[in-house]
Amino acid sequence: MINFHDRIRLVVLQIFLILLFSLLLARFYLLQIEENEKWLRIARRQHYFIIQEPAPRGVFYSNPSLRKNHPTEPRSFVIDIEKFHLHIDPQSLPVQVKSEMAIALSDLLELPKARKIVLANQFHKKSRNRKLFMWLDKDRQEAILAWWRPFAKKNKIPHNALFFVADYQRSYPFGHLLGQFLHTIRGCKDESQVMATGGGELYFNAYLKGTPGKRRLMRSPRNSFETGEVIETPIKGADVYLTIDHNLQAIVEEELERAVKKSKAKAGRAVMMNPKNGEILAIAHYPFFDPTNYQAYFNDLHLLEQTQFGAVSDALEPGSVMKPFTVCAALLANEELKARGEKPFYDPLEKMATSNGRFAGRSKPLVDTTLHRYLNLWMAMQKSSNIYMARLAEKIVTTLGSQWYRAVLQQKFGFGKRTGIEFPSETPGVLPVIGKRHPNGALEWSASTPFSLAMGYNLQANAIQLLRAYSVLANGGFLVKPTFIRRIVGSGNDGKEIVLLDNTTQERINSFPRVLSKDIVDVVVKAMKYTTKPGGSASKAEINGFTEAGKTSTTKKNVNGVYVDTYRASFVGFAPVSDPAFVIFVMMDEPAYGYVPGIGKTHHGGTSTAPVFAKIAKRSLAYLVVAPDDPCGYPNGDPRGDRAKADWVIESKNLQQQYIEWNKSEGMLKNEVKKVN
Repeated sequence: MINFHDRIRLVVLQIFLILLFSLLLARFYLLQIEENEKWLRIARRQHYFIIQEPAPRGVFYSNPSLRKNHPTEPRSFVIDIEKFHLHIDPQSLPVQVKSEMAIALSDLLELPKARKIVLANQFHKKSRNRKLFMWLDKDRQEAILAWWRPFAKKNKIPHNALFFVADYQRSYPFGHLLGQFLHTIRGCKDESQVMATGGGELYFNAYLKGTPGKRRLMRSPRNSFETGEVIETPIKGADVYLTIDHNLQAIVEEELERAVKKSKAKAGRAVMMNPKNGEILAIAHYPFFDPTNYQAYFNDLHLLEQTQFGAVSDALEPGSVMKPFTVCAALLANEELKARGEKPFYDPLEKMATSNGRFAGRSKPLVDTTLHRYLNLWMAMQKSSNIYMARLAEKIVTTLGSQWYRAVLQQKFGFGKRTGIEFPSETPGVLPVIGKRHPNGALEWSASTPFSLAMGYNLQANAIQLLRAYSVLANGGFLVKPTFIRRIVGSGNDGKEIVLLDNTTQERINSFPRVLSKDIVDVVVKAMKYTTKPGGSASKAEINGFTEAGKTSTTKKNVNGVYVDTYRASFVGFAPVSDPAFVIFVMMDEPAYGYVPGIGKTHHGGTSTAPVFAKIAKRSLAYLVVAPDDPCGYPNGDPRGDRAKADWVIESKNLQQQYIEWNKSEGMLKNEVKKVN
C-alpha cells in the first residue's frame, strides 16, 4: 500500500506535470495563435522577400480621326519598353568568386574604370539584394545569363544569387516631336522612384502611373527569382488619347523650324486649333526638346528654357492681333445702345479722321506706320491702324465706360482668365483691373489704358487664349473650351476597358456659349479678309486656292518694364473662311531686324510669320483633304488662276481706290497704285 507521504508526492508530481503541460499549451497558443503573424513575418523575411512588380505606364496616342475617309489606328507618341535591372544577393556569393564576378560583369556591361570600382564594391555589402545596373535591354540580359549559368554551376553558387527585375522605360518613336508637351519621367518603377519632369507626364500622372503589383521571391537555390510568385497583379496605367495629329504636328514643327532659321529668330511657336470644338491639333516650340536625352537639358541652364511649354505658361503682349476684338467691342456697344433704345455710335463704313494721334492721358501721340488722313474699318484693318482702333476705344469708354469695355474683353473672349486647358502652370494672362494698383502705386487701369488695349498693349495673353478668342470669329460666335484630350481610357481589375474621360460628346460642344451675334462676326471677318489680299499687312498669308482671314502683329519686347528695340512678330488666322478647318497662331521671338527691297521689314509679322501661316495651312489642308473654296485664287501666270474671279481681289482693289481718294498725296498715290497692281 502507498503511504500518505507517497500519495502527497504523487499529487505534487501530477500537479507539476499538469502545470508544465498547461504552460506548454499556453506557450503553444501564444506562438501559434496570438503571435502567429509575427513569427510568420520573421520566417518569411528569412526565406522570402517581396519586390515590386512594376505596372506599364499609360500611353499618349495621336488623333487618327481628322483626315477624311482615311481611318487609321492611333499612333503612339510615347510607349513603355520592357527593360531589366541587374541585381545580386551578396551573402549568397562565396568570397573567393566575388572579384572574378565583378570583373566579368564589368566587361559584359562595358563599364568605364570608375564605374567598375563602384560595381565591385557592391559585392561586399552586407545585404541580400543589391542593384548593380539599370535599364538593360533583352539582348544584354541574355548575354549576362549565358555567362552566369555555367559560372554558377561550376562554382556551386545558387542560381538566384544573380537575378533581373523587369521594369518599363519610356521610349519616343517620333523623337523630339511634341517633346515640350510630353516631357518624360525619371527614376525606375521597381522602387517607386518615378518622377514626372513636367508637361503631360506630370499633369496626367494620376491616370498614367497605373497600380504596381508585388512578386514574392524565395531565397532558395531551387527557386529562380525571375519566376517568383505574383501575389498582386499590376494594373496598367490609363491611356491618354490626344487631340493632336502626329502628321499635323510634324508639318507644324518642320515649317516652324525652317521659318525660325530663315528669319534668324531666337525662338518660335506655332499652335493649331479646331475652332468648332477647341481641340488642339498641333502645338510646337522651336528650339525643340528631345525627351530621350532629357538629362542634357536639365543639366544645362542654357538648354533648360527649351523644355518649357511657353504657349501655355507664358503671357505676352499680343499687339495688333487684338484689333479685331476692339472692333467687336465697338459693334457690341452698338447692340447695347440699340437694346437701350439709343442710337448706335459706330458705322464701320464711316470715314474717320486718323491723322491726329493725341489721346487723353498719353504723353506721346500714337502713330501708324504710314500717315492716314481718313480710314473706315476695312482700310483700318488692312493697314493695321493704331489710331483708328484707339478712336474706337475712346468712343466705347466715353459712351459705356471702362468697366463695360473691360467686361467685354474678359467675358466675351476670355482675356485675363485661364482657359482650363489640361497642362500644369497655365498662365491667366494679364488684363488690367480698374482701381487696382501696381506695387509702385500706379493704377493698373489709367486714362490711357483703353487706347493701349485697343492695339494689344498693356495686356498679356498666351497662345491658347488668343486662339480661343479667334475661334469665336471662326466658328460664328461661340466661346469654345480648348483641350488636348479626346478620351482617357483605363482598365479595371478584370481587364475591361473603362472610359475615364470623354471630350468627344456633342453635349460638350453644345455647352459652348454664344458670345457674338453672326452679324458682328460677319463684319469683323470681312475686315480681316482684306489683310491677306494685295495692299494688306498680311498679303503673304494668302493660301492659293483657299480663302483665309487673319491679323498680323509686331510688338516691341518689354524688358524689366522698359520697351527695347527687339521684337516679337506674330500672326493669327484661319482657313477656309467659309468653313474653317483650323485657327493657327505663329510667333517669332526676336526675328532679325532689317529691310529687304521688294519684301519689306524682316522683323514685321507680315514678313516673318504670315508666310509661315500660309505654308502650314497649305500643307495641312492638303493632308486633311479639304476641298479648295477659291478655285481661281492663284497667282498671275498660274493656269488655274483668274484674278478677276478670285476671292476678295476685286474688293481689295476697289478699297484701295477708295483709300487713295480719301488720302490723296503725290507720294502716297504712287505707293498705293503700285500695291494695287
